[in-house]
Amino acid sequence: MAEISGWRTSSRSQGQGQCVEVGFGSDHVGVRDTKNRGAGRLEVASQLWRDFVGDLKQGRFDQG
Repeated sequence: MAEISGWRTSSRSQGQGQCVEVGFGSDHVGVRDTKNRGAGRLEVASQLWRDFVGDLKQGRFDQG
């Protein structure tokens, strides 16, 4: 596993505890469950994460 630090929760979570946290490493991004941090994490290559976030911002996953 890559070294991941700087874990952040979305500012849109509004304290409801139904969010994930995202942390960043030198070449990977980690995603974990806010309420169950010890259950493990998903790691994604940084470029794939940037592509995913870009697609989100462009509405490519919107249904409607």
